[in-house]
Amino acid sequence: MTDRIAWEEPFCGEGNNCFRLGTDPDGNAYIAIAGAEDTYLTDTREALRTLILDIKAGKADHLL
Repeated sequence: MTDRIAWEEPFCGEGNNCFRLGTDPDGNAYIAIAGAEDTYLTDTREALRTLILDIKAGKADHLL
């Protein structure tokens, strides 16, 4: 399955905290730890879009 996922370059924080986002031709979105792309969280692209927009809007700031 992971051969159908188009992974973006990793998003890294300080140290080795790197995440990757990906999509497939069927409209699914994926989040994985860089280097462990075979173990991923998946949902729709719309769900990923909502997550990113909510994070950008500050709705996850309490986790920082």
